[in-house]
Amino acid sequence: MRFANVCLESIGAVIPEETWTSSAIESRLNPLYSRLKLPEGRLEMMSGIAERRVWQPGTMPSGPSIRSANHAIDAAGFDRGRIGCLIHASVCRDFLEPATASRVHHGVDLPSRCWVYDVSNACLGLINGAVQIASMIEAGAIDAGIVVGTENSRPLLEQTITTLNADETINRKTVKPAFASLTIGSGSCAWLLTHRRLSGSGTSIDAAIAQSRTQFHDLCRSNHDTAGAAMAPLMDTDSERLMAEGIATGAEAFEQLIEECGFSRAEIDRTVCHQVGARHRVAMLEAMGLPIENDTATFQRLGNTGSVALPLTLAAAAITGDVHAGQRAAMLGIGSGINSVMMATTWQTTPVGGNLAKELGLTTA
Repeated sequence: MRFANVCLESIGAVIPEETWTSSAIESRLNPLYSRLKLPEGRLEMMSGIAERRVWQPGTMPSGPSIRSANHAIDAAGFDRGRIGCLIHASVCRDFLEPATASRVHHGVDLPSRCWVYDVSNACLGLINGAVQIASMIEAGAIDAGIVVGTENSRPLLEQTITTLNADETINRKTVKPAFASLTIGSGSCAWLLTHRRLSGSGTSIDAAIAQSRTQFHDLCRSNHDTAGAAMAPLMDTDSERLMAEGIATGAEAFEQLIEECGFSRAEIDRTVCHQVGARHRVAMLEAMGLPIENDTATFQRLGNTGSVALPLTLAAAAITGDVHAGQRAAMLGIGSGINSVMMATTWQTTPVGGNLAKELGLTTA
């Protein structure tokens, strides 16, 4: 689908202060590493992830989401009374019901006439929500909307470490499906989208596409449906097949994107992909025929932050000037399922609020 009237007005980006390095996680896995004689440094070497952030124990997703949404609104100086939709779109949420969006809507003090609901689609939730809001703006149903989400990796990391140390039946082969769980990080991000006539940023959302290969829905699976700060999830991932089939899905999706938006590969100035790890990044860009030097990455310091990974990386690119006025940027989302959602933008001056620059020491362009 193409859009003529939608702008990415601002971004709110919040990450935790607490850092877990890959070496520190391996230290906590000492019983497993000693029993299986695994070499230290394996986690960072295989993933390219040196560290990730974690929220404090008991953190509910709605709390950071409220902060991110407020940062986005404040960064744009936008009248919150004109916001007609609030979508909470992360994997993590406060409760099975009501929608986490309800508490965020209340905390951000948005109008009662808002559409308020949750969207969940693994690592694609935020970009799915952005497409829904863009469609409502394009149709004239609303003037502006916010999509926001917060991923909390702490419960998954802690439960995975506990299980791996306690289960003495695990061997070098059967430990592999748990590897991806150790790469997960925490973060929060919000996008404020507006109609072009209300925009001060001028960054246009030009096109979006979706591609699905759901025959591979079983390659990454959480053990059960839980929500809230007390959840103790586990995740089983066939990392090798998921990477291979995900890249194949993404390559098909990218061909659809450039056909839809009318850009050639050479006319795409900046790419932002889902943040999985070093091998995935290189292989995906090669499959799409895109130069790695035009791609922005944050997985080295944030890990895989799920649905907010791509949005946080776009925020980092905007802060540092990796993406700047006049450039065409492509957002290349891939998520387990397997699904892909991609968007094309023409960048101008979208501001970023929150603590991302301070926490990562990013230099403002």
